[in-house]
Amino acid sequence: MSMFSKLKQFKELRSAAKSLQQELAQEQVITERNGITLTFDGNLDVKSLVLPPGMSTDELQRRLPEVINQAIDKTQRMAAEKIRKRGGLEGLGLGGN
Repeated sequence: MSMFSKLKQFKELRSAAKSLQQELAQEQVITERNGITLTFDGNLDVKSLVLPPGMSTDELQRRLPEVINQAIDKTQRMAAEKIRKRGGLEGLGLGGN
């Protein structure tokens, strides 16, 4: 493979990754657990966090990590499904040569 072919392939990969990132930014994943509601976009950026009134600091420290971990897992699954629908890694230009 020539240097120019590799550069072209890299540019296509970068373009596909940027397109996927923009698509994921439009998604919202809402996770609610124990009265705590956390919203991520598909790039794992926090968009909102709603805490129940009156929840103690100790209870928040115990429950918040559970909600965050669940939200991350849910968001990663959604992103993986989007990638799969695009043809997996091959759809992003990372498949076999």
